[in-house]
Formats: sequence, structure tokens, C-alpha cells
Amino acid sequence: MKAKVSNDPVGLIAGWGRFPIVVAEALKAQGRQVYCLGVKDHADPELEHLCDDFQSIGVARLGAAIRYFRRQGIGQATMAGKIHKILLFQKFYWLKHLPDLTFVRNFYPHFITKTQDRRDDTMLGVFVDAFGKHGIRIAPATDFAPELLVRIGQLSGHRLTPGQRKDIEFGWKLATEMGRLDIGQSVAVKGRAILAVEAVEGTDECIQRAGELCPAGGFTVVKVAKPQQDMRFDVPTVGMGTLRSMAKAGARVLAVEADRTILIDEPEFVQFAHRHRISVIALKDGAITSWADAA
Repeated sequence: MKAKVSNDPVGLIAGWGRFPIVVAEALKAQGRQVYCLGVKDHADPELEHLCDDFQSIGVARLGAAIRYFRRQGIGQATMAGKIHKILLFQKFYWLKHLPDLTFVRNFYPHFITKTQDRRDDTMLGVFVDAFGKHGIRIAPATDFAPELLVRIGQLSGHRLTPGQRKDIEFGWKLATEMGRLDIGQSVAVKGRAILAVEAVEGTDECIQRAGELCPAGGFTVVKVAKPQQDMRFDVPTVGMGTLRSMAKAGARVLAVEADRTILIDEPEFVQFAHRHRISVIALKDGAITSWADAA
């Protein structure tokens, strides 16, 4: 369901990266008031000046987050930006962020009794449901900034070689299955051999690992949405950080899913890709029939 066009204030839960800034700018351009909760150790300080109100909050302060939005009269909020999941496994990290009673009640089966898993979809679903119980609907960030979704086509680079096309098809199937299992979004391949797959560490680290294992470079990175993708959270996102990691590692092709991947700072992104001879292509379903549209 699309976010309704209105002048109601919007809540923003901001993680790491440029994505929250771009969403806040889009909301302000629409004349909306933006009340932002910036996750500690993640959110960019620029948000404090961009939003109507900003509050830094620990990742485990779920009750405090809900109370903040309710005080501001927020009925609709959105999430943008990455949470560095690897931090969540550091010793005493949760204690540092002082879990409140609401967090403990909702996540008790995941962290205390460990009777429930801690996959992304599971954890984020609990998070979203907790807000919903208090009348705060979490909407996809792309409802407010649909222009961020990448369109089908080749954004940069030369026409792909037959080998690169085969690598994309091969990697697409693998990445889709990884998504179905809620493992990760990205895979790096060369010559239809798997170099690296993304797990909790993230796409940039996956690319870095592929470069270390294939110092000759020339490999392909495929990043797709999950078959069961909930567009409210953990949507595949690429930006300058992705391309910088690829350039450093020697990757030559990036294939993403059209209409289900967020592209940050597109003009700068395309210029950088051209300059570093990285081919970027957005496809629908990775199907062979889409090559004619995307080439």
C-alpha cells in the first residue's frame, strides 16, 4: 500500500549511510515535517540540521522510540539506512545500548530463551509489529521517494560480453535463492564460479573478499531483492560505497534488480562507474528476455 499524500508529519528511523539523508530531503521538499530517530553509532550528524527534530537513540531502546513518535503525533514512519549487523554480535553491545522493557518483551524469544531465530526478516518483522501495536505504521521509504528505485536498463559501461551475461544469469539464480533463505543479497562470480557470498557482514565486505580471492579482478557482482522482499526494510541499496569497493577489488560488472533496488546519488554514481569502466545493469527477474531491453 502506498503512503498517502498528506501534510502529516513523518517519523524517520535513520541508520548508517546517505539513504536517510536523501529520504529526509525528499520529505522536506514535499513540505512534510520530519521527526528523526538516529540510531547511535550509525546516523549521520547532518540529519540533526535537516530534520524538524532529531533524537539519537540506542538500537535497543524500542519503547523510547515508540514514545518519542507518539509524543510528536506520528502515525506513519519509515526506516532508511543500514544497521551494521556485525556489531550486534559484539560482546556487551546490547548492554551498551540499554535495552528497555518494551525491547525485552518483544525480543525475549530471540535473545534470552533463543527459541526464535535472528534472521533479518524475523527481527525486523517484530520491530515493525511493535510500532503497529501503538498506531504507528511503518511505510516503505520508496513510497516517499519512488525516484530512488533504479529503472531497467544499462546505466554505464560497454556492452556485456557473453561470458559476463552468463555470470549474471548464474549469479542471479544463486542470489535469489540466498534471499529466499534470508542469508544475504549479493554474490560475486567469475566464469560461473562463486567467489564470495554476502552474509551478516554486508555487500562491501563481500566484494572485498572476492577481490582478495581473485586478485586478477574482472568479476561480476549480482545484488537482488529477496523473492519475499518486504519493501519496508532491508531493500537492496547501491551507491558510491558499492562502486568504490568494486573499483578497489577489480570488479567489472554490477547487476541489480530493476524497480526493487535503491540507487543513491545516481548522477555521481553513473559518472564514477564510467570513469572506472564498471558496467552497471538493472534487470527484471534476471530473465534472458530482458537483455534486449537492458543492453
